[in-house]
Amino acid sequence: MDTAERLSITEDLRRLMARYVRYADHQRWQDLAGLFTPDGTFTPRKPDGSVWLRMEGREQIVATVGSSGGPGVTLIHHLFSDEIDVASATAARGVWAMEDIVTRPADAPVSEAVPFRGMHGYGHYRVRFVRTGGSWFIAELEQTRIRLDFTD
Repeated sequence: MDTAERLSITEDLRRLMARYVRYADHQRWQDLAGLFTPDGTFTPRKPDGSVWLRMEGREQIVATVGSSGGPGVTLIHHLFSDEIDVASATAARGVWAMEDIVTRPADAPVSEAVPFRGMHGYGHYRVRFVRTGGSWFIAELEQTRIRLDFTD
């Protein structure tokens, strides 16, 4: 693979992750899930490294992350300093520093998936990408945390 191909793939993956955070912020859950392979996984972790949740497949991702949104909920995601390793024309991995803020109305229900009213988090997205049918998808997304601040 030449440098131009590697750079083109790197830009495609940056844009894919930019769509991921935009879809999350605008609560476009079906669009967000469509960025994953049909059997893709999303595993957010707590700051101690333990698994918070594990979602498998687009339907479970929509149902679970969709429960974090709703009327009056504000979601803000930022991505920073990416590291992308292109293994081939169909496989790559990446790490993005990230920050997210979630604010929910006082009367919003608390659940296992969303056990808080407000949250400000810092950490990283670790992603395994695959290319199928000419498009890149997220096969595995792991969100690791350095810090989480909660409000009531």
